Amino acid sequence: MTQLTLSLACAAYDRVQPILDGRVRVRGCSIEPHSMLPDEIFARTYSTQDFDITELSASSHIIACARGDSPYVAVPIFVSRTFRHSAFYIRTDRGIESPSDLRGKLIGVPQYQQTAALWARGILADEFGVCPQDVAWRSGGLNEAGSSERIAVIPKGIDLGQIPAGSTLSTMLANGVLDAVIASRPPRCFEDRTPNVRRLFHDSRADEEAYFQKTRLFPIMHLVGIRRTLVADHPWLPEAVFEAFEQARLLALRQLRYAGAYYATLPWLPDELARTEAVMGRDFWTYGVKGNRHEIEAMLRWSEEQGLIAKPLRLDELFASSCLDT
Repeated sequence: MTQLTLSLACAAYDRVQPILDGRVRVRGCSIEPHSMLPDEIFARTYSTQDFDITELSASSHIIACARGDSPYVAVPIFVSRTFRHSAFYIRTDRGIESPSDLRGKLIGVPQYQQTAALWARGILADEFGVCPQDVAWRSGGLNEAGSSERIAVIPKGIDLGQIPAGSTLSTMLANGVLDAVIASRPPRCFEDRTPNVRRLFHDSRADEEAYFQKTRLFPIMHLVGIRRTLVADHPWLPEAVFEAFEQARLLALRQLRYAGAYYATLPWLPDELARTEAVMGRDFWTYGVKGNRHEIEAMLRWSEEQGLIAKPLRLDELFASSCLDT
């Protein structure tokens, strides 16, 4: 087998770290690791395609595949997953007492196509009957001005506009220009305890646990992609990458459960792990298509409903065909 030297860009998650530090090897490959934050990875992935194997935004990849111009083939390795009830921030002086009260409001998002926003809008539509068309959307920088859509989208039937240059979503929420903001990170006005700004869900942890118990959906945020030309030349590569990430995931879980000394910087780690497993089961973070089909199909359905893609997308258009049965 050909020994390939490949660059890998991914955040240093505990479930990825064994590959980054060389404890787990990708079969047939010599890996050049690049550990950085997802925002930097995505900026380089969707502009200059700097890396051979890379962390991908799930929503951006869906859009690129639907357009037929994705330079990467995804492998069903879900390195980032996050519940999103905690991503809703509201003004308390707009009569917003429940998610259904967001109907008719002006809501800011860093990027309309962002995966966190995809899931948040899916939750609003499926659980509370608030469709994307029922809301006016404005995109722009959350805490720093100048941000724009990573992949430009013009959703049909959706009121979407850009905030003024030099403005931020945080400032506009604090000043009352926006009624709400949906973001994967807290706006600065929330962290500064600005009057009349709070989270929509008072106890988001409890709401997220209830959401999982009802829907069995654990939101997928990021995937792993391999340069399409590499997969064409080396068809064995997706399976080799999947095997390595699966081995690293299992190693991270074993470390998480080691009671002699805690691998995570949490003083009550065993209790936190026990609470998570009581709600989600022991194997709560899985890779592969089969065990995550429910989440994948929800994202594909929402992408079409929210105007991000024009037609349905098949699984074999999204993932490497050799990994569909993993």
